Amino acid sequence: MIEIIYTKKFEKTFDILPDSIKKKALKKISLFERQPFNPILRVEKLHSLKNLWSFRVDRKYRVIFSFAGDKKVIFHLIGHHNWIYKLLK
Repeated sequence: MIEIIYTKKFEKTFDILPDSIKKKALKKISLFERQPFNPILRVEKLHSLKNLWSFRVDRKYRVIFSFAGDKKVIFHLIGHHNWIYKLLK
């Protein structure tokens, strides 16, 4: 199982999500812990940003993370994909 480290920024962005998205996110995070490359998550490397990856909560929301070892990841952000990708540019 993967160990997840949550940044303060991730926690803040999670807290402001609509409740329906929080519920979906918790399910996807649980799946990620067990199977980080499950096709349902649509994990992808962010090519313009070294060491950052994303997975889908749903069609509009993403979790941004990085690997910190074989079994450890850092969750940096969660939010609407348009907002996240503007922020990361």
